Amino acid sequence: MNIGRLCGGWLLTVLSTVAAAYEEAPGANAVAPRYTFSWPLDDTALKPRGGTTQGPPVVLDTTASREWQALQENEISSLERDRRAILAMAGTYRVTFDFLEVGLFDAAQTRRAPYQSWGTEKVYVDSDSGRAISLVHILEMRIVQQDGSISEPMVTKHWRQDWQYEPRQIVAYQGRERWQQRKVASGEARGAWLQTVYQVDESPRYASIGRWQHSASFSTWLSADTWRPLPRREWSVRDDYQVLIGTNRHTVFTNGWTQEENNLKAALTPERKLRSEQPYLAREYGVARYERIKDADFAAADQYYAATRKFWDEVRDIWASAFADQREITLRGPVDKLGLFTPLFEYADATASGAASGDADATIRAALRDMGALK
Repeated sequence: MNIGRLCGGWLLTVLSTVAAAYEEAPGANAVAPRYTFSWPLDDTALKPRGGTTQGPPVVLDTTASREWQALQENEISSLERDRRAILAMAGTYRVTFDFLEVGLFDAAQTRRAPYQSWGTEKVYVDSDSGRAISLVHILEMRIVQQDGSISEPMVTKHWRQDWQYEPRQIVAYQGRERWQQRKVASGEARGAWLQTVYQVDESPRYASIGRWQHSASFSTWLSADTWRPLPRREWSVRDDYQVLIGTNRHTVFTNGWTQEENNLKAALTPERKLRSEQPYLAREYGVARYERIKDADFAAADQYYAATRKFWDEVRDIWASAFADQREITLRGPVDKLGLFTPLFEYADATASGAASGDADATIRAALRDMGALK
């Protein structure tokens, strides 16, 4: 099952509302886990939001991966060790996402329910030129249905992370759907890696610079404070703030990796400045756990990735050209909230099934004009 058939429904459901995955095979009466690290465990404890779907059991790979072993080799350069840490994030994973507001800055605020979701996805090395690496995440999920049967695989592109060593420029989020390209000072770039994260349709999301640190137990990269647009898990339920400001940490270890976020939920003026009165609403912690799995069938993801790779690279190239020409882009609104990515996913789905017709370049440019990215 591909995205063209259910673009407005299944994609948004899978990316934002499915429930937490389980350590063992979930039974018919399985109960979603509650938070251990939470608000006080009393009658006011909030049940996590996110959904009620379950996936079939998976087999966790608890052995040290080949990528981890390569990362631990002696007598390699610091650049090469950084590269191997990034490349070690590729593979097949069960992923769980957890977000919790740990502090409210206004006693009058209502506590928000924590968020949990899950997925199974494969991370591909899309390109590796030595000092630049691109990783593409493709979701392939199966759901346990009400009669106990397992659904057909549901496949879609999830997100992309690009890594650039000692970058010369960065496209940074400015708030209220504006991104701006700026030069990176040599001192800021020296020995550092830029991570740029793209949304499901290759539109920009956020970018930040940080440095890798390595030990015999783990390798970790920590970003500087970074502005990010609201994800769907937030804009779908609230509109009282406009930007997340926080750090992003990637930690690679023997059989997987984690992505940790420490975010402030910040309110902006119409001019994209922090609001003078009560600029911050809450602090949020988030963690995505990527646990390696084995003996998993990702054939549908492989087929989708191979068939659509050229198309999505074209989309990314046109975005890059737009920033090179304009240096600053303000979109009409959140592309996922407005459904502006739909034509791109429909074309990609048709490409995957061999039914694509028309000019891909024209389709991409029309979609980006509709978003406000192209004049």
